[in-house]
Amino acid sequence: MSNSAGRLRCCAVLAAGLLLSACAQIHGSAHHASAPRAAAAKAPPPPATATSTDPPPSTDPATADPPTTRARPTHRPKRPTAPASTTPKPSPTRHSTPVPAGRVVVLDPGHNGGNSSHPDIINAPVPDGNGSTKPCNSTGTATNTGYAEHAFNWDVTMRVRSILRSQGITVVLTRQNDTGVGPCVDKRAQIGNAEHATAVVSIHGDGSWSGHGFHVITARKDLGTPAVDEASSQLAHDVHAQMLAGSGMTTATYIGSDGYDQRSDLAGLNLSDRPTILVECGNMRDAGDAALMSSVDGRSRIATAIADGISAFLDGR
Repeated sequence: MSNSAGRLRCCAVLAAGLLLSACAQIHGSAHHASAPRAAAAKAPPPPATATSTDPPPSTDPATADPPTTRARPTHRPKRPTAPASTTPKPSPTRHSTPVPAGRVVVLDPGHNGGNSSHPDIINAPVPDGNGSTKPCNSTGTATNTGYAEHAFNWDVTMRVRSILRSQGITVVLTRQNDTGVGPCVDKRAQIGNAEHATAVVSIHGDGSWSGHGFHVITARKDLGTPAVDEASSQLAHDVHAQMLAGSGMTTATYIGSDGYDQRSDLAGLNLSDRPTILVECGNMRDAGDAALMSSVDGRSRIATAIADGISAFLDGR
């Protein structure tokens, strides 16, 4: 081999070695550059914060959360809610103005249908609450055409009771029919006291030979406290207002003042320790009043007015 040929072979071998070395370096560089990307794809997510107290996700298939496609919650703060009430809600009632539970109204229809046939009973003396006595009861008056007061009192009382009961008010009567005798006036007061009545209303028709109109009576002195006396005055005012507005009657022209009166001789008022009034719904001897009191429509108007007055009084208690 000549020296020139030998030098050519050496150059060729050297070039081949350099080419192999370069290829090896390029392959190694590519391998090392892809390794971090592959490792990064498997790395767990970093914790949310260094102070998180959330437990790690469960790895138990039985308790692990199932995969979900729900949108991520916005984590709005919840509006605070009031604690559940322990007070039962009241049941709906038919009346427009609810009346507090426990209110009792005693209605006292004056006289009785059997009084006239038992003078020995109704003429017996009883305490009048003013240091004296008076007859147990009386027969009452009547219109000039014979419509009896006891029948008027009973009819109006039944209408008032019906209205009050429809409003959820407990009503107690001092007599249970219009054919009996009594009870005596002192016993009628005791009924209201025993029932702890919120209001006692005695219903009557008057029998004066002159004048017309209604009036409401309270006691000059009774067994009640000053607070009870004040309540009696308020009850009288409320019933008076409704009678004037809706009964068809005017205030009395022959007694009292502007439809109000006070008396000391009525045992039913004197012996009461509850708010108590007596309503003389009209003068049955007056032709105009008698016509109204004898008609169904007139008695209905009077009863509605009395019931509305009682309801107004109860609403203010």
